[in-house]
Amino acid sequence: MPTAPGDASGRSAMWSIRLGTQAAGLWRTRIDNRRPAAMVTGVWGTRGGSHPSSDRGEVMTGTTLDDYTDRYARRVRGMTASEIRALFAVASRPEVVSLAGGAPYIAALPLDAVGEMLGRLGSEHGVSTLQYGIGQGTLELRERICEVMSLSGIDAACGASPEDVVVTVGGQQALDLVARLFLDPGDVVLAEGPTYVGALGVFQAAQAQVVHVPMDEDGLVPEALEAAIADLARAGRRVKFLYTIPTYQNPAGVTLSEERRERVLDICERAGLLVVEDDPYGQLGFEGEAPAPLRARRRDGVFYLSTFSKTFAPGLRVGWILAPHAVRDKLVIASEAQILCPSGYAQAAVATYLGTMPWRQQLKVYREVYRERRDALLDAMTDLMPEGTSWTTPAGGLFVWATLPDGLDSKAMMPRAIAARVAYVPGTGFYADGTGTGAMRLNFSFPPPERIREGVRRLAGVMEQEIAMRRVFGPVGGTAGRRGRAGSDVPGPDLA
Repeated sequence: MPTAPGDASGRSAMWSIRLGTQAAGLWRTRIDNRRPAAMVTGVWGTRGGSHPSSDRGEVMTGTTLDDYTDRYARRVRGMTASEIRALFAVASRPEVVSLAGGAPYIAALPLDAVGEMLGRLGSEHGVSTLQYGIGQGTLELRERICEVMSLSGIDAACGASPEDVVVTVGGQQALDLVARLFLDPGDVVLAEGPTYVGALGVFQAAQAQVVHVPMDEDGLVPEALEAAIADLARAGRRVKFLYTIPTYQNPAGVTLSEERRERVLDICERAGLLVVEDDPYGQLGFEGEAPAPLRARRRDGVFYLSTFSKTFAPGLRVGWILAPHAVRDKLVIASEAQILCPSGYAQAAVATYLGTMPWRQQLKVYREVYRERRDALLDAMTDLMPEGTSWTTPAGGLFVWATLPDGLDSKAMMPRAIAARVAYVPGTGFYADGTGTGAMRLNFSFPPPERIREGVRRLAGVMEQEIAMRRVFGPVGGTAGRRGRAGSDVPGPDLA
């Protein structure tokens, strides 16, 4: 997706002081008081020495606050805390309109009925649901998962079977298992740019490099995918798989077109690339049926990942992988090494919900709620956003991707937005190389429509102020153009 580059000036801290209100001051205080020096910026941090200059990421000298620094595994050395995480400690305050999170609107569930169901599971079936289980997951849930997938066209006709489903602790463990099985240090993963922040963290932990492939309004660009594969082959780099969210993508909100789905599959097949299809949002469409998933079209070489976090309850942490049969056993072994077995109680809760409650009707409720909130966001942006702002129009899912007017930096602007009591996720968190300063992700699933409009009003005001100050003072912002490690700006899990 296109982003508007900004200019680094190293003056963002000074501007936070000039423009700060009580909220901005609280943001700085919370960072200073709650985080040890080693965690303030995620780049520098030791006791002693002098303060590093601005945003250059210089390392302080002296005694580290972490006595275990020299004992960590090499793969841990790239793990850094982000200053954006500290911002969201303030963003969660009730007076702040948060357009940042990725949480579903759980209040739309029939909570009384769900609560009774969960109570019965413990009182009537506790002997089994509170006991250890098998690493692959219960057969009952795997059969229910196949029923859910069949709604999207992934059925027995294309080789979907409970035997090839592996239950996971949410979609995040599914990603981690695939990475553990296939990624060696130095391997390359191709992914849309921008892409899901949680995937970037997983690939970073596997010491792989993410190479982004551009998107447009029709999703991943096949010609750019072919070019990336060819360039990496000439460089002697080993590409293991394409990671893609083809339907209602997080964070961009776009959907890979019908015609492009076949082309992408053909390109990957010719190149010998596996395809990891992440599909958390496919059943949350607002405008007719979504195109059939990639896995509904090809069974060989395509891993299908999904979760009940967006369609039922993220707190239960239940997801799954539909894998090629030959890989199923290895996924189970890897999962057993991590967690021994998924929660029996959580699996029973999901299986009982799918077996006894009107979950198809509940999907319709979610679609209506999210359509209304999407429309509220888009209408408010049309009415209030400054000239030069553009955004996607999602046909489903939870997110809109906004591109800022030229020169604005979403990461540098974040403290001023918090001061104005509105939050979003800067675009840098969705790129492995720290680009994306000219964009932001906005969520519409959680706040009610009137709060969404108020949030956009506040955000538009901050952007107008930034534009006015640029006219007077020139480019401002200490982060634009700085590229960091993959996942270094990843927000917390509730914001993914």
